[in-house]
Amino acid sequence: MTDRLSKILAYNKEVRIIVVEASETVRQAAQIHGTWHTATAAFGRTLVATLLLGSNLKDRGQVSVMIEGEGPVGRIVAETDGQGHVRGYLNNPEVALPLNKAGKLDVTGAIGLPGVLSVKKQMAGEKAFVGQVNLISGEQGEDFTYYMAVSEQTPSSIGLSVLVNPDESVQVAGGFMVQVMPDAQEETIQSLETAIESLGQLAPIFESEDPLTELLQILSPQGDYQILDQQEVAFSCPCSKEKFGQALSLLSVEDLQAMIDEDQGAETVCHYCKTAYQFSKEELEAILAHKKAGSADV
Repeated sequence: MTDRLSKILAYNKEVRIIVVEASETVRQAAQIHGTWHTATAAFGRTLVATLLLGSNLKDRGQVSVMIEGEGPVGRIVAETDGQGHVRGYLNNPEVALPLNKAGKLDVTGAIGLPGVLSVKKQMAGEKAFVGQVNLISGEQGEDFTYYMAVSEQTPSSIGLSVLVNPDESVQVAGGFMVQVMPDAQEETIQSLETAIESLGQLAPIFESEDPLTELLQILSPQGDYQILDQQEVAFSCPCSKEKFGQALSLLSVEDLQAMIDEDQGAETVCHYCKTAYQFSKEELEAILAHKKAGSADV
């Protein structure tokens, strides 16, 4: 089934629910980066959470997320454009820790506390908003929930799940974000809190034939919900050889000349999607000549 992000109104339009089904997206990201199981869970949860945070972006907007603790996985970075595209990378993909005391993947141990969660939101034509909070658990669901309350002043509940198979492949991945509207009744808030507490493990829900319906039946048991919009989501990187060529042009004349003389060319690799771009000696010479010509015009 195609990965998707669904936007829902529930409880007489007093509650906003975002659901992301992202098994193939996280599966592809894990394959690209060669992640081991604990790193896969940490990386996958970050990708899902980034999609959730980017769900209200307009055209040409961007949300960037960075998680950095003292654990072995190092820094995790993810970006989304609000159009269903997400990409990311992590410093150390080869992290496989023993299960924690609850018998689950030790995501907290992989990320490490203390740590920080940083979010940058850029809307087209607007000044970027940057928020940062300390990690409170390292499990990420709680951390993103805390971020929404503190930095964006939006009471929310965020749940994230990535289930990894014994062979290191991704079985399922997904998550949800629930937000209460400012005019919500106290009765609505209490009913929603009870529903969230009854959720239990998310992985079995995302393993079902219809995760969205099953999740909504729990979050809004009265059936009072309306699906407003759905969009496909996927791991996608807009990098190109042209963009990397522009980056090379920012190097000094000396560095470019050294690549030409010593290496007879250059290879650049995208952090996000691991695509390698080869630049021949002649291509570097053209970049250098253009750079020198530009300097001469100043």
